[in-house]
This record gives sequence, C-alpha cells and structure tokens, in this order.
Amino acid sequence: MVYTQSRLFEQLEYFIKSFRDANGSYKYREQLSALSSEGKRSLVVDYNDLLKFDPDLAVTLVESPDITLQEFRKAALEALKIVNPSYHQAIEKEFKVRVSGLSERVNLRSVTSKYIDKLISVGGMVVRTSEVMPLLRVAAYVCPLGHVTYQEQSGTTLKKPLRCAECGEKELELDRSRSLFTDYQVIRIQELPEELPPGQLPQYIDVEVDGDLVNMARPGDRIVVTGTIRAVQERARGLPQASLFKIKLEGLWVDQFNRSSERIEITKEDEERIRALARDPEIYEKLIGSLAPGIHGHEDIKEALLLMMAGAPQTQLPDGQTLRGDINILLVGDPGTAKSELLKYVARLSPRALYTSGRGSTAAGLTAAVVKESNGMMMLEAGAVVLADQGIACIDEFDKMRPEDRGVLHEVMEQQTVSVAKGGIVATLNARTSILAAANPVYGRYDPYKNIYENINLPIPLLNRFDLIFVLRDTPNKETDEKLAEHILELRKRSDYVYAPFIDFMMLKKYLSYVKRVSPRLSDAASKKIKEFYLSMRSLSDGSTIAITARQLETLVRLALARARVLLKDEADEDDAERAISLTRKMLETVGMDVRSQKMDIGGILQGKPASERTQLQVALETIRRMCEERNGEAVDEKELVNELVKTGKFTQEDVARIITIMLRSGQIYEKQWNKYCVT
Repeated sequence: MVYTQSRLFEQLEYFIKSFRDANGSYKYREQLSALSSEGKRSLVVDYNDLLKFDPDLAVTLVESPDITLQEFRKAALEALKIVNPSYHQAIEKEFKVRVSGLSERVNLRSVTSKYIDKLISVGGMVVRTSEVMPLLRVAAYVCPLGHVTYQEQSGTTLKKPLRCAECGEKELELDRSRSLFTDYQVIRIQELPEELPPGQLPQYIDVEVDGDLVNMARPGDRIVVTGTIRAVQERARGLPQASLFKIKLEGLWVDQFNRSSERIEITKEDEERIRALARDPEIYEKLIGSLAPGIHGHEDIKEALLLMMAGAPQTQLPDGQTLRGDINILLVGDPGTAKSELLKYVARLSPRALYTSGRGSTAAGLTAAVVKESNGMMMLEAGAVVLADQGIACIDEFDKMRPEDRGVLHEVMEQQTVSVAKGGIVATLNARTSILAAANPVYGRYDPYKNIYENINLPIPLLNRFDLIFVLRDTPNKETDEKLAEHILELRKRSDYVYAPFIDFMMLKKYLSYVKRVSPRLSDAASKKIKEFYLSMRSLSDGSTIAITARQLETLVRLALARARVLLKDEADEDDAERAISLTRKMLETVGMDVRSQKMDIGGILQGKPASERTQLQVALETIRRMCEERNGEAVDEKELVNELVKTGKFTQEDVARIITIMLRSGQIYEKQWNKYCVT
C-alpha cells in the first residue's frame, strides 16, 4: 500500500494512541506519559510492534525512513501535547522518535549502495569512539537591526540564510545563545571476528549518534545499530569535488549484545542437554577429552585451558576493589609441540576471543591508541585486550615482542584495565581478559638444566603474573613417538578425528558459554583443603627458599571455582580443590624447582633469583671484594677469579661465566680493564 503524507500521519498517530501490548496496556501512550519523570527526549518504538499493527507501514518505514520518521515525530508530538502539554513545549525542538528491534540484521560486509537512504540494522564491534561535541541543530542568525532568522541544519555542514527574513539584510551573525545544540559523537564499528571471511580485511563503518545515544558504546563493546545509510561526498584539498562518495550510518538506536552468551544462541533444548551432561559423573574427563581432539596428548594443558575458558567469577569488595577471576596461562616449549594450534583452537572455541601474534603486535595495537582523524577529531581506538574484554586474548610468539610493547601487559594482567593519557584524552578502559600466551625458549629448545627465566626471554614481573606456566618438551620416547605418529597419520588418512569427541565442537562452545551464568562460591571444605596445601608448602620454605607464594594461593582459589563452574555447581567442594592443587603442584614441580639446588623455590624463581643463584652471587661478590683488597684496590683478572671460585666447590666454569655476566648487568661489578673486574 502506498501512503500519502497525510494518511501516513493519521496511521502513525492511530498506532501510538491505540497499540496495546500483551498485557493489554497502551504501550506508547504510557511511554509518552513517563517521558517527563524519566527526563527522556525520545520515544523508542519497537519495529515488531509496528509490523504486527500494519505490515505495509513497517515496510514504508524501512524504504522511506526520512519522510516516515518526520511524520512519526509529528504524530508523537501531537500525542504528547495531549498527555503533557508543558513538557511538549519544553522538548518540542529536540524530540525524536527512535526505532529498535529491526527484524533483519544486515552483515556489515553486505552494506552497499542499494541501502542508501534506507533504514537498516547492522552489528559489529566498536573499535573507535570520538569525543562528545555539540552539534548545531537550529542556527539563530541576527542582522544589524536585531531581527532573528532561524535556519534548520542537517549533517555537519553549516547552512546560512542568504538574507534576513524580515528586513532583507545580508550581513548576518550566528547567535550561539539562541541556537539549539545537541550532543554528537562518531563511533566506528568493525566486523565481528567470527563473521570475518578467511583471508579478508575487516570492513568498518562510521556511525553518527546524537542526543541520548552518545556514550552508549565504548571501545570493545559489541553492538547492533539501527539507522539510515547516507552517502557523503569525499573531499580532498586542492582538488575539485569528486564523484566518489563514502557510506556512513546515521544512528537511530544502539543495542548492546548480551555479553554472557556472546553471539551464541542457547535454546531450551540446548539448556536441557547441557544440564543433563553436567549430571554425568564422568563429564569432567569427557570435556577434557573433547577439547582439541586433533591434538595428541597434553591432557594437563587441556584441563587448564578448559578452566581458563570457564573462568572464576569476579568478586567485588564493598570498597570497590575487585578480585580477578580470569586465569592467565603461559605455554613455553620446543618447536612442533602444538602450542600455536592450541591457541588457535581456544580462539575458535571461546565465545569471545581474539588471536594475535607477538611479532605483528605493538603496544597501541594490544591496548589502546589515540588517533587524529583528517578533520582534526581525536578518536580513541581499542586494541586486542580491550576488544577481548570478558574473553580471552591469545598471544602467540610472546617472546618475539619488543620489551616496550610487552610491558603494557603488566597492568592488564593484574589490574585488568588499560590506562590511556594521550592527545588530551585521559581514560581507563576495561580489559577483563584472560591472557593465553605461547613462547619459544631462547636457545631454540628448552634446557632442563636451566631455570624457567633463563630459558625464556621475559621479564620476571610479567612471568610472575601468569597463574599457570606449562613447559612442553619434545623428548624422544619410543612409545609416545609411535602413538603420535599413528595419530597424525590417521588424521591425514581419514580427514577426520581418530576418536570422535564425546561432545561435538558446537555443543562444547554452547556449554562453555552457558557455564558463565553460574557463580559458585568456595565451601569451607575446599577452603580448608587449599589452606592445608598452602601451609604445608610454606613449611618447606627455609630462610633462603620460598616454595609457594600468595599469588599461587589466589591461583588455587580461581582454579577450584572455575572447575565448580564447569560442573554447574553452586559451591566449590573438596574435589574441585584437589584438582586445583594437582594442576598447581605439577607447575611447581616443573617451573618452581631450582635445577641447581633441586629445591622448591617458586618465590625465588618467579620473583627474583633462586636461593642457589643468590648464594653464588654472594660468594662471588665477597671473593672479588677480598681479592681486590689483597691487591690494594687493583682489578681482579678473570682467570684468577675463575680458579678461585671453582676451588670453593660451589661453581663450575660455566657458573662463573654466568654469574659474572649477571653482576655486570646489575652493576654490582664493572670491567676496569679487559677481563679485569672491580666491585662498584
């Protein structure tokens, strides 16, 4: 049906006044009545209501949004005039009708010229937001005689009347005090990672929002925007006007995605199946077995990844302090041990995850950057860890990153925020993200006779922020090598899994999305178990070594709560604490063992230097000091120092070379002449 303008107004006015919801109440009349008490300046209309009321009217709105929304605004103002005349007069010039819940969402990549001046709904991830600025809606121009001429504005180009409406004077000045301004902001949305075709660059579109829509979306948010597509002419300095136009979206309404079940629809049948699976007494082992079935072995790592994807609930204290629930994991190992494949699998499986490589990532790309647009507008652009907020950031080749770029993750991994102070923009963005990183050893292969910090080129404060560190070693073993070879060859022959996983990929994805709804707490029995383990490990510490620290205690709590969440339990019990202790113990036995003294010293290894190294440093420093004094302050020759330290029985020649390098780097000694040292 083709509507005339008057018919359109009548039908829309009838819709606003007569539409009833499922409860029988007049939905939009009540909404208009509540505008003044809520301080709102817009009426939000659900597109599905319009579709039920008059399908032809709904189609007209999509095909001709400009004229339809203009008549919609008039009809709504007429209804508001009856309901609340005084409020109608106060907001008449700023009032808007907004449309939400458009039935069909267009993929951002599919937005082409055929949608120009049509109402559409697109979804994406917010990657940039501009500052909020005042936008002129109605300009008041004053002539020298004091007459005021009002000129309505559209877009961001200022329109000026040719002459005064009363006296015809051409000299007109803008009177800002009588003009009408509204808040204005530009946000850039980009294709969602899961919708991006392989090998393609992500598409983006700039969205202009105004009024009560500003600051509704922040970098990292996933939103659905309903609005009108516009074609804006591209302008270049010193060149004539081009026939090339750029597409932008004039935002009419912004909807947030539900973060808990990000882009994953869980039906009632799915929920029933998930709950039935959780009741299976062997479900935990089945979940671990269903994780990355194409990768042979690594059961401990798969268990840790399962707990990381589930996560522990974040706890907020009354004073505003938050206790982190996200679990950070580092994989260190020999080439060819499937580290990258595990990261990519997690990025595909987790409901909200991003994969990036350390070689191609900068500090700004990981956290946030302030970008200056061609029009001079400053925009805040989110990086990977902000975009993965409440998800997982998978960073491969972690050791290949530049130290200054890697250093920005210190704040992310503990405070879970990203602080930016650039270009006049000071902001703190949420980065409640689990970090899953993979790194290669410094010398190509992992050396079991060296401690973890000597094997990997990472600063100790950053290493200390990982809850779990796993070492993957490629050691020849006839039995395991045979199984691995059979596994890989069978995969190639079948083009399918050797053993079908108990839970298929899509169901596993839904399961992990569903468990986020559960917020278990720590039971007294689990607390007691964790406390006993912590105290027993602390008792192993002597004056020089630290077997376990408070950071590992926090890790135990997070792992126990994550396991309870995986099993859909309201309370973490002794079994959950046992599995958490088992995982932590395995890490302590591999990473926390000082290879020289064969003592547990996680505190020394991850928070400074192990006791054996501290002892060697102390002996070496005292020896150099004594030898210098014996020579009346003369420098000590390296060969003499090596012989003297080897005689003590606490050093090998390799140990001495390493200790000298450490003391030179830390500034405890200096090289006075070639291979001759003095104490600073």
